[in-house]
Amino acid sequence: MSAKAFDAIVIGAGQAGTPLAGRLNAAGMKVALIERKLVGGTCVNTGCIPTKTMVASAYAAHLARRAADYGVTVSGEVGVDYKAIKARKDKVSGASRTGLETWIAGMEGCTLFRGHARFESANTVRVGDGLLTAPKIFLNTGGRASVPDLPGVHDIPYLTNSSMMDLDVLPSHLIVVGGSYISLEFAQMFRRFGSEVTVIEKAPRLTGREDEDTSAAILSILENEGIAVHVGAGDISFAKQGSGVAVTFAADKPAAVGSHVLLALGRVPNTDDLGLDKAGIAVDQRGFVVVDDQLRTNVPGIWAMGDCNGKGAFTHTSYNDFEIVAANLLDNDPRKVSDRIEAYALYIDPPLGRCGMTEAAVKKSGRRALVGQRPMTRVGRAVEKGETQGFMKILADADTGEILGCSVLGPGGDEAIHCVLDLMYAKAPISTLARAMHIHPNVSELLPTIAQELKPLT
Repeated sequence: MSAKAFDAIVIGAGQAGTPLAGRLNAAGMKVALIERKLVGGTCVNTGCIPTKTMVASAYAAHLARRAADYGVTVSGEVGVDYKAIKARKDKVSGASRTGLETWIAGMEGCTLFRGHARFESANTVRVGDGLLTAPKIFLNTGGRASVPDLPGVHDIPYLTNSSMMDLDVLPSHLIVVGGSYISLEFAQMFRRFGSEVTVIEKAPRLTGREDEDTSAAILSILENEGIAVHVGAGDISFAKQGSGVAVTFAADKPAAVGSHVLLALGRVPNTDDLGLDKAGIAVDQRGFVVVDDQLRTNVPGIWAMGDCNGKGAFTHTSYNDFEIVAANLLDNDPRKVSDRIEAYALYIDPPLGRCGMTEAAVKKSGRRALVGQRPMTRVGRAVEKGETQGFMKILADADTGEILGCSVLGPGGDEAIHCVLDLMYAKAPISTLARAMHIHPNVSELLPTIAQELKPLT
């Protein structure tokens, strides 16, 4: 069987693959874009867009219940129509996916293949019964939920972040196993929908990559909403109990019994069924494709972008991967992964925005540093909104004035963080922020004030 020849093959129509196909097509290349499931990848179908749509519904319910705090009268009990919430989520997600599909269909030189791609060689890919060949191949195969082989886990019905999107009933009691970003967003969301929620985390605290004060504040936010949190869980095991599931997590505590269990225990790359060995593509011990600073694999002519390369697990890092590959290939612009600054958000309410180094990382580095912090109780905008949980923290190098990192846990924290992130990219010193005039009343207006009040980090 002869293979269909293309200038480039893109495997995976996620947040890096689809825009790259567009750039390559615009550059005059004949492109094959392969997708085995849903165009748009995790973000559009089971990640950012659908979950944040549901977070918005959860916020509306929460705010309605607090209406009296603002002098607003709501007659009767605030109800939640979960089927309507799901329908709204599906509509928003579906519209985004349809938009991408329409865009792809309009690319004259791009052909979308539906099916599972597997390498036959370093320049040939099989999709179903067909063969495709190209001198340039780009992987954007994403990742999926990790399901560790915990005792009893395969004997119970469990949910992952993906299957949660198909759930059409509201759990009476949702047990969330895992205490990091995805798990906590779902925990608060479903608590606000009306479910009883229990979070079980093996580590001694939630969000272990954050500073201890941030983890403590997040724990307080969740517990204040009636979420039961158990950290330092021992050997976690599962068993059916009646129509529900019992989760054992400590010898001295009774098992948590819930109607539904969500496993949020990390992600694994979708690289185990691509035939990478036939192409000679190297992966690390965790299955991530090994890439250099410009996202090239060890095989000439093959690149890896997004969650499958282990360089980031966010939509924005995936899209930035696309920008780096396109810049190097098409724009003669030598961009590289090591130029970007770590930045992300945790979308509980209030959200956490984070960029750069944590306080723990700065201490570990051994450099002399300055730190400034202010609780949201002293931020006028937060007080006016009646949302005073959380704080802001800025770290800077004591000798050079370089901004090292920032955390904003509070209303608008996911937006305010960019004030600091952009200055870090501009390599502006902390004095630039200290002298900036921000608009009042705003959460971010306190960032210059904090920058003026830095003290030695001890």
